[in-house]
Amino acid sequence: MAPASKADKKAAGDVAAWMFNVVTSVGIIIVNKALMANYGFFFATTLTGMHFATTTLMTIVLRWLGYIQASHLPLPDLLKFVLFANFSIVGMNISLMWNSVGFYQIAKLSMIPVSCLLEVAFDKIRYSRDTKLSIVVVLLGVAVCTVTDVSVNTKGFIAAFVAVWSTALQQYYVHYLQRKYSLSSFNLLGHTAPVQAASLLILGPFVDYWLTNKRIDHFAFNFPSLVFIILSCTIAVGTNLSQFICIGRFTAVSFQVIGHMKTILVLILGFLFFGKEGLNIQVVVGMIIAVFGMIWYGNASSKPGGKERRTHSVKHGSDSSQVDDKV
Repeated sequence: MAPASKADKKAAGDVAAWMFNVVTSVGIIIVNKALMANYGFFFATTLTGMHFATTTLMTIVLRWLGYIQASHLPLPDLLKFVLFANFSIVGMNISLMWNSVGFYQIAKLSMIPVSCLLEVAFDKIRYSRDTKLSIVVVLLGVAVCTVTDVSVNTKGFIAAFVAVWSTALQQYYVHYLQRKYSLSSFNLLGHTAPVQAASLLILGPFVDYWLTNKRIDHFAFNFPSLVFIILSCTIAVGTNLSQFICIGRFTAVSFQVIGHMKTILVLILGFLFFGKEGLNIQVVVGMIIAVFGMIWYGNASSKPGGKERRTHSVKHGSDSSQVDDKV
């Protein structure tokens, strides 16, 4: 009875973590779109720096209250993580600017196979045939839903390549650092958020000027825009934390697969709140395929041999290999 109870608690925790990520991610998309569309605040990189500055304040308060314990993260690992994370943020912004929406979506979808490759190469993860096929079905479904026009140019391809690999490496590193140094999500944020905030607040205005040809010091701040900026920063604390919690629980690949459910939910909410203009048979079929693939992935990856870490050990001069726990 105890194992079942433990499994139920883990399942409940997984659902709660995922819902936390969905709510905060969708919320920040809506707020940021309103901030850009209604008030012309197009400084996405600088805004992300503000997000991490707010997250840093949260970690300071939590450390003062005793919710975050002292922990250690070596400087080389910290700098490597921040480098990947910042390249991810800037790369995604540039990719969106230089590419068609269709190619941008395809680039985002390619993060799943790249994350799989990283897990296979560094963690010796082995996927079953069903798990691989379920991932392909998820990618196919989301592609049918979201990909329309696709045009590629050289600089757009390079931007997308950098964005995809840096994002996959950043998400892989979240799981890797938490596991290697026994860091909680709060601890890891406490180490990484201040460095990301400082670097993005320094570089952000220059990157945003290069991308938009607009200077943030010329922006006409007013009370409504400040309210939306503060709201965006507040929600971002939950988004940043939920990402670390989810990757810590699910691994980067599972987080990417489950994360595509957010795409489906955003489409559904758009139909509910803004009418059925975008509802067509292509989108409906894509949603059905993607949801089927996600359910299949959950079942396939949880079965014995569906997704396992393979370890090799040497005993008394003879090679012996064994399959470690499921991940």
